[in-house]
Amino acid sequence: MEILIDTNVLLDWLLDREPFVRQADQIMRCCITGMVKGHLASHSILNIFYITRRAFDIEKRKEILLMLCEKFNVIGLGRQMIVESLHNENWNDLEDGLQMSCAVTEGVDYIITRDSEGFEFSKVQALSPGAFLKMFEAETGEPAKVAPIDE
Repeated sequence: MEILIDTNVLLDWLLDREPFVRQADQIMRCCITGMVKGHLASHSILNIFYITRRAFDIEKRKEILLMLCEKFNVIGLGRQMIVESLHNENWNDLEDGLQMSCAVTEGVDYIITRDSEGFEFSKVQALSPGAFLKMFEAETGEPAKVAPIDE
């Protein structure tokens, strides 16, 4: 199973945002431990670097982003993908449009997001973190709660 993780879920995990952090942590652990193949859009990496500047110093942000690049497939954005997203009338947020384009280009199974309204017309099904964890457990028989990551 392959998933694209939206920026809001990454931020929930990194910034311990309640009440969302627990589900985000379970999803990230599924990806980091290899239970699920996780994908990130390259613009999510850029957004995270900027948004987390008040929470982490530059060295910590670099460390976090290097770990994400090591554990996840990072989907790059090219001119054509951006242009197609800008021409797509089925979204109101460029970031959502780019996430959809990345998901389609890479052929992932699901986009994991807390902004399902932004993905109403997506060709790739968007799931909330909770819905994904329930589906994952039902499909794999694996508990949604996974073991801690070895540091």
